[in-house]
Amino acid sequence: QVQLMESGGGEVQAGGSLRLSCAASGSIFSINLMGWYRQAPGKQRELVADITSRGNSNYADSVRGRFTISRDNAKNTVFLQMNSLKPEDTAVYFCDLGLFGRSYWGQGTQVTVSS
Repeated sequence: QVQLMESGGGEVQAGGSLRLSCAASGSIFSINLMGWYRQAPGKQRELVADITSRGNSNYADSVRGRFTISRDNAKNTVFLQMNSLKPEDTAVYFCDLGLFGRSYWGQGTQVTVSS
């Protein structure tokens, strides 16, 4: 069983920064994919960024250059540093762990960016 615990959401003004963290616990193997998705009201959940256990990262076009994903493999933790936040970044952010073809999700953390 895998559990994911997110933290770091909140409310910030446009142009501000937030840092999200997600710690995974349980039956975790070293080779996995960790990432962040987000879902705004009335919209589908979308990929924000993901990162392999080797550190190869991938970003959505809308956040590239503003967000940075990183991970600490020893602690099974993934981070999302979000800079230059925009009102359109407002959403619930979910941590995802991909392991042996299956996705595990966190409970989500709210990020609200005010103009």
